[in-house]
Amino acid sequence: MSGILDGKRILVTGVLTEGSIAFHAAKVAQEQGAEVVLTGFGRVTLVERIAKRLPKPTTVIEMDVTDQEHLDSLAAKVNEYFGDDEGIDGVVHSIAFGPQGAFNFLEADWADVSTALQVSAYSLKSLTMALLPLMEKRGGGSVVGITFDGSIAWPKYDWMGVAKAALESTGRYLARDLGGRNVRVNMVSAGPIKSMAAKSIPGFEELADVWNNRAPIGWDLTDPEPAGRGVVGLLSDFFPKTTGEVVHVDGGVHMMGA
Repeated sequence: MSGILDGKRILVTGVLTEGSIAFHAAKVAQEQGAEVVLTGFGRVTLVERIAKRLPKPTTVIEMDVTDQEHLDSLAAKVNEYFGDDEGIDGVVHSIAFGPQGAFNFLEADWADVSTALQVSAYSLKSLTMALLPLMEKRGGGSVVGITFDGSIAWPKYDWMGVAKAALESTGRYLARDLGGRNVRVNMVSAGPIKSMAAKSIPGFEELADVWNNRAPIGWDLTDPEPAGRGVVGLLSDFFPKTTGEVVHVDGGVHMMGA
């Protein structure tokens, strides 16, 4: 049985646990026929252990998106894994970080804010440009970022909310500038997931409670697969002329009035 990513090569960032959206994006991508390579930062051995739980074997390339040397060498490492120089078809950006100070909007200093913006938003541009030559070898590609609705001032989210708005805007500008190279750039705006990253967000339970009460088709905080499926859909050729878009996979909360 064929899958919607048959013959595709996809690089996925941000896999840390089985509870992450990135893990499920990688899992569904493999189930749909893609070859997948992962990147990890800091806890590479942990990511390697989690990678063994995917349906098919893969490897983990160490990458810090704030380290230019890592970015400069990424394409060569991807080629080394695949054993050729034939490129890749897609990239999943699932990278975000904010120091604790970034979760206090009025008191945060620039050091914390700049870190949140660089890691969570500017990295989409850095990662895409590092891998652009590999996508061009395949005649284009699809970049999908994972966001948390940047159009809303969420309780407790503070400068990370600003970073998500910047991420979504970065995606639009990349979509504008890379469209001529047949590279699509889109976002999946996912509802909250009880992931390891969520544990670092002060007041996460209060934030997540919005979904318990307002998702018209329901939302399971422990199930990242719907968001992962949304990512895979955008990686596929079923959306050949969709770019600069934010696709909500949030149970419908984004469209509910006050």
